[in-house]
Amino acid sequence: MRARRAATALAVVTMTAGTAAACGGDDTSNDKAGDQAAAGTATAPVKLGLITKFPVDFYLAMQDAAKAWDESNPNAKVVIGTGKAATDDAGEIALIQSMVSQGVKGIAITPSSPAVQPALDDAVAKGVKIVLLDNDLPDWDGKASVVATDNHKGGVLAGQWLASQLKQGDTLAVLEGVPGVPALDDRVSGMREGLGDSGIKIVGKAPTDCDQDKGVSAAADLLTAHPDVTAIYGACGPPILGAIQAATNAGKKKDLVLVGFDALPDEVKQIAAGNEDASVAQFPAKMGTLGMDTLLGAVQGKPVEKLVDTGTEIVTSENADSFK
Repeated sequence: MRARRAATALAVVTMTAGTAAACGGDDTSNDKAGDQAAAGTATAPVKLGLITKFPVDFYLAMQDAAKAWDESNPNAKVVIGTGKAATDDAGEIALIQSMVSQGVKGIAITPSSPAVQPALDDAVAKGVKIVLLDNDLPDWDGKASVVATDNHKGGVLAGQWLASQLKQGDTLAVLEGVPGVPALDDRVSGMREGLGDSGIKIVGKAPTDCDQDKGVSAAADLLTAHPDVTAIYGACGPPILGAIQAATNAGKKKDLVLVGFDALPDEVKQIAAGNEDASVAQFPAKMGTLGMDTLLGAVQGKPVEKLVDTGTEIVTSENADSFK
């Protein structure tokens, strides 16, 4: 999913918060418009935006899928921007405003928090269609659709798997993502539901902002406070990778069951190596493709589904090879 296509073949703009740079070389940035003009059509490609939270494997896979979608859809042109961190509200707001000023007709966005809603409201007021990717803003009614993992369902899968591996009386520590972000909270509430009446007790939890370094320190603190904890569940991939490091540093790795959420490439490697026990896989490339399909449909005035579930699956050592 991380393979890079030749930049000269794409009419895609990649931006960081507050800046923009063309990916195409020479005079290829207007290839689609030029091709259509040469073909005698007066309709220019529809400009669409994709904004992701920050540059990690999950969102890079989503961007790659959007670029591939762009190549196969000559009637559209995709502008891509990314924030600097999972909580970079200011960066996303700047990107929304920049894309609107560039004349996009629709934006697909992985919203960092409800703080971006006013900027999205301004975009909608200017006629821009909005599709939310990866996580919802439940209280915001300006969206055309949500294309995302059913995070609660994925959390249930994680809880059920933990319940199948642990026994009554075992204990569990939780590495949260960003408390207050519905998608990440759903992964924890779903996991609790999946545990059911197994008798497994949650003894501690800590926020991580889905950051690996914060995962190291949070897991270290939890292991110090609860030295006999049986398992650790991470609501995001990077923190559970941090937990592997913390557990190794504390000499407790062999005694712990470690379960993550995302099945990032590095997680899959750790699962195959026996250092992580399981993770809930999402399908970011599918999100990117279906997200752009849905956004174009909304811009064209076609009926679109209000919720598109892109699926989840448990990854263990038994199937890790198929996720590499």
